[in-house]
Amino acid sequence: MRVVITGIGLVSALGSSACATWQRLLAGESAIQVRQPFAAIPPLPMALIGKHPQCLQSICEEVVQQAIADAGLSTPQLDCGVVIGSSRGAQANWEAWAGRFPFPCQASDWWQALPNLAATTTAQILGTRAPVLAPTAACATGLWAIARGYELLQTGECERVVVGAMEAPITPLTLTGFRQMGALASTGCYPFDQQRQGMVLGEGGAVLVLELASLAAQRGASIYGELLGFGLTADAHHVSAPDLDQRAALTAITQALHRACITPAQVGYLHAHGTATDRNDRHEASLIQTLFPKALPISSTKGATGHTIGASGALGAVICLLAMRHQQLPPCTGLSSPAFDLNVVRHAQTANIRYSLCLSFGFGGQNAAIVLAK
Repeated sequence: MRVVITGIGLVSALGSSACATWQRLLAGESAIQVRQPFAAIPPLPMALIGKHPQCLQSICEEVVQQAIADAGLSTPQLDCGVVIGSSRGAQANWEAWAGRFPFPCQASDWWQALPNLAATTTAQILGTRAPVLAPTAACATGLWAIARGYELLQTGECERVVVGAMEAPITPLTLTGFRQMGALASTGCYPFDQQRQGMVLGEGGAVLVLELASLAAQRGASIYGELLGFGLTADAHHVSAPDLDQRAALTAITQALHRACITPAQVGYLHAHGTATDRNDRHEASLIQTLFPKALPISSTKGATGHTIGASGALGAVICLLAMRHQQLPPCTGLSSPAFDLNVVRHAQTANIRYSLCLSFGFGGQNAAIVLAK
């Protein structure tokens, strides 16, 4: 059964909608600025949506409402499935309770801030009685959520599913943890660059409305693209470092291409994970060089939006859909001196894109890939 995307919602530090984010992305702008939201932590580059760290629930509500409206739907949606993930969940609320630092959104009871907060909030907005799932797969969470939604449609459990991921990772514990690991940049995010310093945390979320093509046609819905295939694997190697033999990561990508019934040469654009850390970029560049023609255009948008952790794959999927709709390649913001022999997009340009591939890699060796078609 064919699965299509009929609605998208996106909020990032770069823009309050998919359109606003896309326009600033094409212009090569970045939302990353050096900030100090917590007195006990020195100033660091980060990508905040507003002047202060956001609440996960508010991001979720905005993104879901955008997607539902964009799909031309109204609530309640009693039979609409939900697969909305988050790596950090409502961690900021728990830190606020434990450390008593000010935070804009605090639930009155602990059970209102469980890790599945984004999924349950979405379910309440939709008023659904269908399956509600809340996957967590580190930085691969967004693509895992999209894949699980695809499966709900293929198995006949649902005819329509809202999928995606949100993240509000600007918290003392998250900043301190990545800083102690030596993973955070000191000035900015420069994916695949010789001078890359590390990752920059960013806030945001993205949601897609998936439907069976027959249902979308029946109601005359506008279609962004088609979800053709996915691949999901795990390295089972290390808590944070990728497995250098790359077998599991290669399998995830080749599975996605096989299920989509396309060859590597047919991919017109690849949205890379591209965190700007030394190990990730080196690992990912090697994967791309192993599987794909040298001419394949690739970019990472984390130099513009920051790394939205679990939400990054969902943001990447929306960027792929917009690239195919507008037939434009988004630039890899932050890249000035390429470190790898790849066709990294330096400036926005037109292109003929029929198929796009989005990659995500997460701690614990999580590997995820999805193929989308125009």
